[in-house]
Amino acid sequence: MLMTDLAALYPSRKSLVPSLATLLCLGLATPSLAADDPDAPRGAAVTVLKAAKSCFDRVVEVAGIVIPREETSVRPDRPGLKVAEIMADAGDTVTAGQALARLTLPEGGTVQVTAPVAGLISASTAQVGAVASGRGEALFSILARSEFDLVGLVPTQDLGKLAANQTARIKILGAGEVDGRVRRVASTVEPNSQLGQVFISVTTTRKLLANSSGRAMIKTGQSCGVAVPLTAVLYGNGGTVVQVIRRARVETKRVEVGLMSGGQVEIREGLAEGDIVVARAGALLREGDPVRPVTASAEEK
Repeated sequence: MLMTDLAALYPSRKSLVPSLATLLCLGLATPSLAADDPDAPRGAAVTVLKAAKSCFDRVVEVAGIVIPREETSVRPDRPGLKVAEIMADAGDTVTAGQALARLTLPEGGTVQVTAPVAGLISASTAQVGAVASGRGEALFSILARSEFDLVGLVPTQDLGKLAANQTARIKILGAGEVDGRVRRVASTVEPNSQLGQVFISVTTTRKLLANSSGRAMIKTGQSCGVAVPLTAVLYGNGGTVVQVIRRARVETKRVEVGLMSGGQVEIREGLAEGDIVVARAGALLREGDPVRPVTASAEEK
């Protein structure tokens, strides 16, 4: 009697387990066939982009000093004169024939000292009452036509890449960025340092200071080819690699990099235009890993 009551109160374990059909109806089970769905997402989502063609400027960098191309010293023609009046000072821009100072003659009367060339007065020693001489210190120094050169030293391996009339972008301390052009390249190098001089003409209407430092980027040519972002390249002991996606899996490709500019790097060998590349390569992705590629433009949306 006792056994019959217990059986009535506690059904068998089999009766306590719901059927598969019941679980599916309740949404508590998923058929194992769903895992084999080819359209189901697999692996981690990674941002990708297509390797595209881009052009890179070949550039030689030169550091140097800004110096006047031609400096003219102004003195009186004869000795024994005194400065009576100063009509221009350092920093003034003058024209050819412009009066700079008035001097008194020993025998009486006055004469004017004029600018022999147009340009910028870089220095002046003229003082009222001081004696001026044709052989003494110059009363004025004029930077002829306000023309300046950036003169720098270039290693031997870069010197051969330079030629007259190549364009340059020059950053001068205190004056910002200005345009320039290679004017002259040395035909010899200093034997100990193996450096040669290059003269780059500075084109600007801004006021420049002689002996100020500057840095020029000289364009020597251009290279066009496949490019990817710098973030897509991995550098390691095994070489330089880029991770590409083929059939939703990661493939590691060894590449040869070239020029770099604006966050992009030239790929000289190892990639083809249109290859799908992982935008931010990393050690977390390994050869053969399944991934879900998401294009960079789609991710931004």
